Amino acid sequence: MDPVRNPYAPGAGQRPPELAGRDSELSAFDVVLERIAHGRPERSLVLTGLRGVGKTVLLNQLRSAAISRGWGTGKIEARPDQSLRRPVSSALHMALRELGPRHGDQESVAEVLGVVKAFALRGAGGDGGTVAKVRDRWQPGIDVPAASGRADSGDMEIDLVELLSDAAGVAADIGSGIALFIDEMQDIQPDDVSAVCAACHELSQQGAPLIVVGAGLPHLPAVLSASKSYSERLFRYLRIDRLEREAADRALIAPAEREGVEFEQEALDALYDAADGYPYFVQAYGKVTWDLAASSPITAADVAMAAPVAETELAVGFFGSRYDRATPAEREYMHAMAELGGPGGAAVATSEVAVSLGRKPASLSPARDSLIKKGLVYSAERGQIAFTVPHFGRYLLRHPD
Repeated sequence: MDPVRNPYAPGAGQRPPELAGRDSELSAFDVVLERIAHGRPERSLVLTGLRGVGKTVLLNQLRSAAISRGWGTGKIEARPDQSLRRPVSSALHMALRELGPRHGDQESVAEVLGVVKAFALRGAGGDGGTVAKVRDRWQPGIDVPAASGRADSGDMEIDLVELLSDAAGVAADIGSGIALFIDEMQDIQPDDVSAVCAACHELSQQGAPLIVVGAGLPHLPAVLSASKSYSERLFRYLRIDRLEREAADRALIAPAEREGVEFEQEALDALYDAADGYPYFVQAYGKVTWDLAASSPITAADVAMAAPVAETELAVGFFGSRYDRATPAEREYMHAMAELGGPGGAAVATSEVAVSLGRKPASLSPARDSLIKKGLVYSAERGQIAFTVPHFGRYLLRHPD
C-alpha cells in the first residue's frame, strides 16, 4: 500500500496516531487539575514503566491537557551529568512567560523572573567569586536583573523551595497553576532528587498551585524513597505498562480506518503476538506491515512477511543502539542475564549472574552499576536485576556476542 499514507509512527516520544489505552491516566490528571483549580490539595504525579511503553508520549499529552486549561508549563529531560538548575530555570521561565501577560502586576512578575535568574546563575560559576570556565559562562535569556537573597543560597533544597513557591504565587494571583514536567526522572542527581521532594512537600503543605509530573524507569519510586522517606506519600505513582488486547487493536485499527484500510482478525492476532502489547512495537510492526501489504484488508500473510523486516529494524535501531553503548564487561553481564531470565526477560538474582559467570558478586558491581546508570538495566528489588527494555533478553539470545 501507499507508504506516504502510512499512519503508524514508531519514534522516541512521537505521539501515535491513536493514543489508545491511556484514558484512565488522562482522566486521573484531569481530576488533579480540577482539584487544584478549586484550591484542593493534591499530590504531584509520577509515571513509571519500561522503555517503549509510551511514558514520554503520555507526559506530553498531560502537558497538553494543562496548557488547554491555561496553565503555565515547562518540560525538562533529566541527565545524570547535569544539575537541575539550568533546565528548571528555563522550564519555569517558559511557564511564567505563558502566565505573565495575564497578570495585572507586571512588576511582581519581573521580580519572580529575577528570582529565576538568580537561581540559574547560582549554578553557573557564580559561587564564592570563583571564575567560571568558558563553558560555564552561561546566561539565562531573562531580561531582568537577578534577584538577591532569594533562591541563590547555593543550597539546592532551599533554593528550589523558594523558587517554586515564588513561581506558584504568580499562578495563584491569576487563578491558574504551573506544571513542571520531568522526563527520565530517575537520572536526577541525588542532591537534586532530595530538593525536588522537599519542594513538592512544601508546596503541598502550602496548597500552592504548582505540581511536578515526572516520568521514569520502574525503579524511580525507589530512587525517590531513598532520598526522602515520605516520598511514597508525596507522589501519586502510575505504572504504565503494555496495552491490553483491545487497546492494542484500536491503536492499529483506528488509524487504518481513517485511510480506508481494514485488518483481518488473523492479522490482528499475529500483530499482537509479535508486539506483545508494547506501544512502540505496535507502531513498528504496524508500519512495516502497512508498507509490505499489497492491498486492504491486511492479512496474516502480510504480517508474516513483515515481521522479519520489523525485527531487523528493531535489532538495529531499538536494541542494537543500546547494546552498542555497553562495554565488553557490561555485554557479558547482560548476556548472562538473558540466559538466566529467558526470552521473557524475567528479573534475575545478581548472585545467580555471578555464579553463571564464575565471578564474585563484588567484582561485577562496577559493570552492573554502569548498566544502571546507562539505563539498560534496573534493580527490580534488592538483589534482583532486570532489563529496562522489553524483549531485550530475547534480542540477546538471538544475537550471541
